[in-house]
Amino acid sequence: MGVSKVSALREIRPFEGVSLRVSSGERGMLSFVYFEPGGVVPPHSHPHEQMGVALEGSFELTIGDETRVVQEGDIWHIAPNVVHSARAMGEKAAALDIFVPPREDYAALAKD
Repeated sequence: MGVSKVSALREIRPFEGVSLRVSSGERGMLSFVYFEPGGVVPPHSHPHEQMGVALEGSFELTIGDETRVVQEGDIWHIAPNVVHSARAMGEKAAALDIFVPPREDYAALAKD
């Protein structure tokens, strides 16, 4: 793929108030996550390792039994198969999630 712009990636809306733009390689995936105020990623788990960084705003992140408000510059790590969720609070927020290996469901949604 080389170099491109995040804005050139196809926007997908997997949840109400949440949109994604994903770029996938053979072994990893970048997922740019955009929350509208009140947007929610419901509790879920997957076999992929997930790491992320808050890029803008703040949101509530629950990993297993721990819930924290994360802000710009905060990072997280979610081990495979751990239940997690996220909820934007009173403002827009953005994050970058990294998945290893790539999430097949997101890759399929992002295809033209």
